This record gives sequence, C-alpha cells and structure tokens, in this order.
Amino acid sequence: MKKMSRAALVGAAAVSSVVLVSAPAFAHVSVQPEGEAAKGGYATVDFKVPNERDDAATTKLEVNFPTEHPLASVMPEPVPGWKADVTKTKLDKPMEMHGEKITEAVSKVTWTATGSGKDKGVQPGYFQNFPVSIGQLPTDSDQLVFKAIQTYDNKEVVRWIEPQQKGQEEPENPAPTLELSAAEDDGHGASGASDDSAEKETAAATTDSGGSSSDTTARALGIVGIVVGAAGVAFGVMAGRRRTNS
Repeated sequence: MKKMSRAALVGAAAVSSVVLVSAPAFAHVSVQPEGEAAKGGYATVDFKVPNERDDAATTKLEVNFPTEHPLASVMPEPVPGWKADVTKTKLDKPMEMHGEKITEAVSKVTWTATGSGKDKGVQPGYFQNFPVSIGQLPTDSDQLVFKAIQTYDNKEVVRWIEPQQKGQEEPENPAPTLELSAAEDDGHGASGASDDSAEKETAAATTDSGGSSSDTTARALGIVGIVVGAAGVAFGVMAGRRRTNS
C-alpha cells in the first residue's frame, strides 16, 4: 500500500508539473491569419490577447511591426471598447507598391481600452482578438515577427518580445509570429483559379452557343424537308387524278 501511495504521489506531481508548465504556452499574445497569409499578398490577421491575471484587466496592447520587412498597408478593424492608434515611420529606403513609391510604413499599432469599470479592457478569464489587414507581405521571408507589449490596469507590463529560435524550446515571453505560406500567382490569393474558371466558363458558353446553332439549323432543314415532301405527295395525287379523268 505504501508503494502504491508513493507511485500515486509521483504521478500526481508529474501531472501537476505538466499543467503548470504547459499553461503559459496557451496564454501569451499570439497572431494568426484569417485564412492564408501568402507571400507577396495581403491578409487579415488576428492578434489574440488572453488575460493571464486573476485580479487585473488588460487595458493596453502595443504591437511593433517588423522594420526589416516594412508593411505599407496596415488597417486595424474597429473593436468595440477600444481605440486604435497607428504609428508610421519614414523608411531608410523607399519601397514601391502598385507602381507608387512608398516613403513610410507602419511601425506600431496601439490599442487602448476606452470603457469603464468591469467593461474596460480584457477581464480575467477572457481574451480579445484585434484584427488587422496587412500587406504587401514580403516574398523573401517565411515569417514575420511582431513584438507585443501587454499592459494591465494595475500598471503591470508584460513584454512578448522574444523570437523563437529554430530547434530550441519556446522562450518564456515569445513574440507573436506569423507564418507565411507560398506565394500565389497574382499576390492576392487566388487569381490562377479565377482565370481557369473564367476560361472554362467561356469555353462552355462557346460550346453551348455552337450546339444551339447546330440544333437550330438541323430543325430548319428538317422542316424544309417535310414541306418539300408534302408538296411532292400533293403533286403526285393531282397527277394521278388528271390521268384518271383523261
């Protein structure tokens, strides 16, 4: 019995340690695309902010955008109870987008809670998504790393700024990382499929049109044949009557 008790205690301790260690991995600020985030294209991404505290609310989120891969187009979606401020910075080297020269890019987006009391910010036990439309995504990188700063109403600040190193364990405060998928044909996400569909629809329409014309011609020839045949029968009957009368 004593051995069983010791084994049970060891097992319980192991389970507890797993729960304690794995819990923070699900509680950090993260970023995920709505659909795909293809290289060279545009995407809508959600910055997910969970509340890690039992006695404080998250009232501010700052997301710093990567300077090595500047994004000229960044548009936050309105979030009820929050105000979004977009900060732009001049680029050391201008970039071109849609034939226009871009001299500045978004360097930071800051969300600040505007509510009051229990309606202000992300309360304990809840999370909040902050959607943002971004582009044009880089073509020479497999991911984008954003550094986020989470502030609570008790003045506590948590910095999610540590990049994940390949082959190593996740850091204590990992930075939100967006994985990029392979580039699409037109950089917007599905032109190849659209072009193929359009060509197929055009071909189908042409085939249907040709088929209809053939059917119409066949019907017309059939009617002419019937009329000619009827005329021939009538002529034969009349000729027969003339021979009989004579």
